[in-house]
Amino acid sequence: QVQLVESGGGLVQFGGSLRLSCVASGSIFNIYSMAWYRQAPGKQREFVARISTGAKTDDSDSVNGRAFIFRDRVKNTVVLEMDNLKAEDTAVYYCNTHGSDLLGAEFRSWGQGTQVTVSS
Repeated sequence: QVQLVESGGGLVQFGGSLRLSCVASGSIFNIYSMAWYRQAPGKQREFVARISTGAKTDDSDSVNGRAFIFRDRVKNTVVLEMDNLKAEDTAVYYCNTHGSDLLGAEFRSWGQGTQVTVSS
């Protein structure tokens, strides 16, 4: 099994920035991608940003270029940084990873989530 633990959420000022970290641990052979999703109250979970093999990144139109994602392959860690935060960025942020384990089986795992609240 692969476990993900997020950190870095909390209360952030409108217009400020956030930095979220996620560490993957367990029976990991290879990680194909690590990503962040978020879920606001009353809404469906939505994609925020992803970093894939070869450090290829993509992000959602909803963050409009405000997100920066990077990964430490040695530490199996992914970091999401966002700036110019808005009220609509308030959500529970979830880390997600896709890879293969030591037995060659694919896995997709989710973290427990970390709350980010943007205050005015």
